[in-house]
Amino acid sequence: MNYTLMHKNIPVVDLLIAEDSGFIEKIGFVHSITRLPIGTTGLSKREQGIPERARLNDWWQGRSIPASRENIQSALYRMRLLSPITLLSKCFGLSLSDQYWIRPLDLELEWANVNFFQNDFSNDVGEILFGHEPKDAEHINLMSPDNTSDGWLKKKWIISEGTRFLMKGGSGPYQQEPLNERIAYAVMSRLNIPHVPYTLTFQDELPYSLCQTFITPDTELVPAWRVIQTLVKDNKDSDFAHLLRCCDQLGISNVQASLNKMLVLDYLIANTDRHYNNFGFVRNVETLEWHGLAPIYDSGTSMWHSTQFVGRSAESKPFKKTHLEQIALVQEFSWFDVKKLDGIREECADIFAQSPLISKERRMTLLDALDENIGRLGKRIK
Repeated sequence: MNYTLMHKNIPVVDLLIAEDSGFIEKIGFVHSITRLPIGTTGLSKREQGIPERARLNDWWQGRSIPASRENIQSALYRMRLLSPITLLSKCFGLSLSDQYWIRPLDLELEWANVNFFQNDFSNDVGEILFGHEPKDAEHINLMSPDNTSDGWLKKKWIISEGTRFLMKGGSGPYQQEPLNERIAYAVMSRLNIPHVPYTLTFQDELPYSLCQTFITPDTELVPAWRVIQTLVKDNKDSDFAHLLRCCDQLGISNVQASLNKMLVLDYLIANTDRHYNNFGFVRNVETLEWHGLAPIYDSGTSMWHSTQFVGRSAESKPFKKTHLEQIALVQEFSWFDVKKLDGIREECADIFAQSPLISKERRMTLLDALDENIGRLGKRIK
């Protein structure tokens, strides 16, 4: 089917998308080079400004629910679909993370009438992803931002009193990720690290995190993964240096200082999954001006969430394999005051105590490990 990729109200590029596979088969007329999704054009001087189908498909597929999502195959069966990417066209590719969407050439649609920031959306997909039966199982409404939610954990978007919230579950025997989001929020609040606030809710004694979308109708989130696609990586550059070089070329300022704070947080909470899609940058949709690093989000895969061997050295991402190596990338600690973390143990103890899945023994071990990380960092920067 033929579509125009739109950036809010501005046509970007015409596309032919296969109905059966959901992939982009052909690129048509380019309406706006400057508004093509970040990292989708060729990298050579001859190809600069020209969208590449493979790179555009990589961006398009990245908007869909990953195949690793819990129970995704059974959910697709109930929705009578073959793959997650085919869900994208069912909601015009609309998201609550940016303002890109696809407009069918044979339909006169306006962004104001279809976007999820200002219009209600169906709960059917979210209910199915959570293993529940939608209200009308015979007439499932697929118009939902859940179609474009990434990550492997169970999650869905909900509207409460007009506000959009992402509800996300945990995994494994401890279901600890939602609790860890609240722990990370507590740490960042004390250290004045820009962050997305998280709260906790429980259903059937299982914890879920809730966070409000920090993107507005006038802004968009560009994952770091898209940013590092904008330049060919120089062999002499480290992964960290390459990201900084890409940011410099795009005109994103104050990146090093912002990353310092993210890396300190990840060191303290032993985050093992800060991959390039778990942090990003915010820009203005109208002016294309960059606001800088997005407030920190998606910190749940931390605090030894899936293992009983609490306190052991945890792997890190995205720049180095260990947190000891990665914390060495931080050039400036003048903003970090370890005294601001006084009392964090008691605050985190109250958070862990809310879950019946976290035993008192495990809770104490987790708190001891957090204390040790705080102590080690405090000694390191003296």
